[in-house]
Amino acid sequence: MLPVRAAICSAANKGYELEFSNLVGSELRHSQDGWHAILPLGGAKHRLWLRELPASGSLVAVDLPLDRDFDIRLQAARRFWLALEQRAIGPPPLSLSIQARHRLILAMRAVDGRLEGNSYRKIAQALFGMHRIPDRGWKTHDLRSRTIRLVQTGLRLMRGGYRALLHRKSNKNDAS
Repeated sequence: MLPVRAAICSAANKGYELEFSNLVGSELRHSQDGWHAILPLGGAKHRLWLRELPASGSLVAVDLPLDRDFDIRLQAARRFWLALEQRAIGPPPLSLSIQARHRLILAMRAVDGRLEGNSYRKIAQALFGMHRIPDRGWKTHDLRSRTIRLVQTGLRLMRGGYRALLHRKSNKNDAS
């Protein structure tokens, strides 16, 4: 969620005016800590937080606190600015690659199989197909090691590791 406020800048600077009064129903709501807005712009929904609503026609600014989520907020602010500029905004800051999503799905399926009491061999057969699992040499097969790692990843996620997906530092660390 991006903290937004009325901007203090000279008329010489190009600014952006957002009409929050034009947002309807669920797109703008008031709560104890201020106003929360969901602004569909540039093909994405931008979540904004405002301590108070700026006057109609006011220029707006984004506040970026220097905290542990600064990098994520910075990326979100850039995507918001690109949307205001009517330029391509790119992927969301916390988006996972297709490979990372696939690995997480496999990890959750693997841990489900393990919690149901299945052996690593049976889990591997369900995940990768029986034709890929050898009759001999299972103990040294790469799919056995991969299945064990998937179960361990699934257990880590189940025990609270899923929260790390919300605070990733970059897309390079996808579901490692």
